[in-house]
Amino acid sequence: MVVATGFFDGVHLGHRLVLERLVEASKDRGDESMVVTFWPHPRNVLQDDARNLRLLTSLQEKKELLYGLGIDKVEVIPFTKAFSRLTTKEYLQEYIMGRLGGRAILLGYDNRIGSDLLSPDEIEAVAREVGLDVIRTRSLETPLGTVVSSTKIREAIAAGDIKTAEEMLGYRYSLTGVVVAGNRLGRTIGFPTANMRLYEPLKLLPGNGVYSVEVESLGRLFKGMCNIGTRPTVNAGRDRTVETNIFDFDEDIYGLDLKVTFLRKIRDERRFDSLEALKNQLILDRQACLGA
Repeated sequence: MVVATGFFDGVHLGHRLVLERLVEASKDRGDESMVVTFWPHPRNVLQDDARNLRLLTSLQEKKELLYGLGIDKVEVIPFTKAFSRLTTKEYLQEYIMGRLGGRAILLGYDNRIGSDLLSPDEIEAVAREVGLDVIRTRSLETPLGTVVSSTKIREAIAAGDIKTAEEMLGYRYSLTGVVVAGNRLGRTIGFPTANMRLYEPLKLLPGNGVYSVEVESLGRLFKGMCNIGTRPTVNAGRDRTVETNIFDFDEDIYGLDLKVTFLRKIRDERRFDSLEALKNQLILDRQACLGA
């Protein structure tokens, strides 16, 4: 078994360089590829600024992306405080070799393993000491010369810079959840919305604003526009919501799945003096989305 280990949040282009090398190396060796990942995020368990942590992928989304890249097996290790105290050597011997049958480990340019926080070069030395073969990869830069990382992607999404995030992810960012009842105010001005409760509460929301989106519901795809924010015209100061107006759609989908994929940001969220002014702006927003 050839193993790559890490949290792999987002399974972005930087991760994909590692994972493609993993699949390639396992085939060259006549072996299987395995990704060993963790849940929940280590920062949540260790309380390392966990309050501000938001994720690019749920566990299910991460698994689907990994298998989609040709990985043979995905193992999820529950991350606990006891687990976090394992040294690099203990982790490699007890888990990678002992429990999972790993014979080789693939290291990315910024891999960190174990409570001793060794560098990739130090991890390589320990891995070879315990009898693992080691395969190394390099970092990946965008055409602009930026190293791809989950942190940079989170920053782009939080700023509403969907296109930059998409370039680093290698796919379009999306949210998945269940449709819940709202105040139905949008319907009164001709723009009914599907209000979403996320399946993964820690999933990162794009920055407040209106977005051109693609919507998947009832097994079909639609165009739409999504507002993320506090709805300052009618609901100032309350929690952020995710509301999607699905174009050319008028079916009851309360309690059903909804997937919203972000194409581009149309404008920032702002307060309007009246519902009529809001309606007029939504007409313009719809036109902008249809031209996306």
